[in-house]
Amino acid sequence: MKTQRRESTKKKIQRVQTGVRIEKRMLKVLKALAEYLDMTLGDLVEGIVLHAFEGKSPFTEKTLEVIAGLEDIDGLDLEATDSHNLEEA
Repeated sequence: MKTQRRESTKKKIQRVQTGVRIEKRMLKVLKALAEYLDMTLGDLVEGIVLHAFEGKSPFTEKTLEVIAGLEDIDGLDLEATDSHNLEEA
């Protein structure tokens, strides 16, 4: 059976500037990852969110290895279970 591929078409969207607050080390990792992937931070975040909304992982195994290295470099020791237990210093 032949699998039907979804045609890649550009969708028109409207972006807005936002003042989201985010943990400092996490932002460093995200910025470095965006640089590594040759994309903007906004494009990276949009991709992560769209994958999460569909219950999919946004990263390949190789990219996860890169992320682990960046976390080590920037001292990011947070895990998903920490997400609702963070307190401002």
